[in-house]
Amino acid sequence: MATYAQKRAGDRIAELAARGYDLVTFWREATEVVAGAVPFYETPCWYTLDPASLLVTSHFHEGLDTLPPEWLANEYYADDVNKLADVARSDRGVSTLHEATGGDPARSPRWHFNMTMGGDQELIAVLRTPMGEVWGGVGLYREPGAPLFGCEEIELVRSLAPCLADGARRALLLGEATDPEGPGSPGLVVLTDAWELESATPGVERWLSELPDGDWEAGRLPSAVYAVAGRALRTADGPDALGEVAVARVLSESGTWVVLHGAALVADGARRAAVIIEPAHPARISPLLMSAYELTPREQEVTRLVLQGESTAEIAERLVVSPHTVQQHLKRVFEKTGVRSRRDLVGKVFFTHYEPRLRDNERRMLANQPLRGGPYPG
Repeated sequence: MATYAQKRAGDRIAELAARGYDLVTFWREATEVVAGAVPFYETPCWYTLDPASLLVTSHFHEGLDTLPPEWLANEYYADDVNKLADVARSDRGVSTLHEATGGDPARSPRWHFNMTMGGDQELIAVLRTPMGEVWGGVGLYREPGAPLFGCEEIELVRSLAPCLADGARRALLLGEATDPEGPGSPGLVVLTDAWELESATPGVERWLSELPDGDWEAGRLPSAVYAVAGRALRTADGPDALGEVAVARVLSESGTWVVLHGAALVADGARRAAVIIEPAHPARISPLLMSAYELTPREQEVTRLVLQGESTAEIAERLVVSPHTVQQHLKRVFEKTGVRSRRDLVGKVFFTHYEPRLRDNERRMLANQPLRGGPYPG
């Protein structure tokens, strides 16, 4: 029974991820699917995370328009368990507060905060793609007296995470493409099921001119665009094709890699394909750290790994340097950023560059505008 429910819920989430929904619509639809498989108290709390730093960029909790500052302070400064970044670094990618506290959740500050909101049991799952990128997280709660989250329920939520991550990633990309924030924003073209160009965002010709065998001025799109659009449209044909990921990685004329994401758009019986085009490795956090703190490339890399929760030994192994060298880099990072510890560094980067993004996304959500990912510019 659990396997059948798992497959049914997974197929439905995969279908939603391929529909090209905005992020809030996707979260609302996904909530209904999860609720049918795993009972929870009131409503989930959905998050998006920046894959480069694992820091929160937005949240969606029906009835809670503003994420309380106490929650953010606990997440980034307090000694606690079951934090999003910690779960993101774990192999399972899912954890309950009961497990994390050895069966005594009252030892956790976040449990006391949850109780003020009416929640007792907490399940945190990160939304990680099969390639390992973390694009979000979800918190499920149960009221006092309710049964603990069981092993089958935890496994079901874990199995849904890759499709939920794909839906969140596509929604963020689609939002950035339709409402670009700057010159480095993704581009978007929309094709009908007859392969006709229906619309394109301003500046998309810059991306298309970088792809082989296309000619924007002559009205000829690159073959990679048609290929991704075709695969995206097949996801709208029926349940047999659900879950197919329409993604292509193409070497541009200038020698850099470009990624194309395809999403089916279905409305009033008409099928269209949205193709989003972006750099293969957008690293918005690197130029931010350079401009804000004048960190060297190596110092930026060390900072990024600290933000993700890596230890000195892990950073040394990843960068193939000695732990002493890592400590020297950290010392210079601390001096340049004006902090004294790793925790202070994470807190400063979050509250300086990510909390403004979070608050801006809260305003954008109330105004029915697309949500943003990554740190806040400037």
